[in-house]
Amino acid sequence: MPVADPAEMDRILTLELVRVTERAAVAAALVRGRGDEKLADQAAVDAMRTELNRLSIRGRVVIGEGERDEAPMLYIGEEVGTGDGPEVDIALDPLEGTTICAKNLPNSLAVIAITHRGGLLNAPDVYMDKIAIGPGYPDGLVDLDMPPAEAIRRVAKEKGVRPRDISACILDRPRHAKLIDAVRETGASIRLIGDGDVAGIIHTTAADDTGIDIYLGTGGAPEGVLAAAALRCIGGQMCGRLIIDSDEKRARAERMGISDPSRVYRTEDMASGDVLFAATGVTDGNLLQGVSFDHGIATTHTIVTRSHTGTQRWVLAKHRLAGGKFGFID
Repeated sequence: MPVADPAEMDRILTLELVRVTERAAVAAALVRGRGDEKLADQAAVDAMRTELNRLSIRGRVVIGEGERDEAPMLYIGEEVGTGDGPEVDIALDPLEGTTICAKNLPNSLAVIAITHRGGLLNAPDVYMDKIAIGPGYPDGLVDLDMPPAEAIRRVAKEKGVRPRDISACILDRPRHAKLIDAVRETGASIRLIGDGDVAGIIHTTAADDTGIDIYLGTGGAPEGVLAAAALRCIGGQMCGRLIIDSDEKRARAERMGISDPSRVYRTEDMASGDVLFAATGVTDGNLLQGVSFDHGIATTHTIVTRSHTGTQRWVLAKHRLAGGKFGFID
């Protein structure tokens, strides 16, 4: 399968990819805080699909909306783009943190990653055990087979601090009770999040700004691939292992080409090649500001980055809305 030409990918990197997440973020922000997750998700999906179909790509969605949410999907296998340009695989979440958006809580995002055809792990919609840290650490410093306390101690030693100075991000779920106890026994602090583990993992890449040194715990496998794509571009390391604990999940994984359900995937195994990643804030967060509205003007805050160059662009943009509703003039 042909690999996308770097020059072609670079053209997509500029405003085109940013527009995709900007549109989705604004659409979701127009209905945030109303307590209706499906309404917000539908708005983001529709806006993202519209913009993707304007891109000069031959795109295929590999990581799309999860079936667990019974949400309107940009479904796995959907073909997007104009049909011209490079062949690319796409991982996306038009609204990362649907509950967060519905409640207008921090760190909801519109997220997308693209790379060459075959460059993304075709992860089934199951849970994945994850561990992630930011850039600047030795390769393999932490892994899934070591006790959480050992991972905390290793990160602390590399940072030159005590374990009590480390902060871990963990999804607030009953299944994480023992993990939370183990981390707290080291003296480390924990930031529990109700949703949005893509954002949680990305926050490890800027610990000085976010206060998050390490991410631990289980979350969706598709979200794990999206987070790995982000780390390929921004920096950091991650390990993930699918949780295949039933015959039905095993059969689903096999249909998607997973032959070894116990395999530990590292960042490059989940997202390879020249990866492009963009995220726009829907609600205010630790790294990105949420969408704000003022007299028919929507202001968005986006990061767009590329693994091939390592360039990070932070885009603060203002968009004039048509009739005060979603629909950009520009």
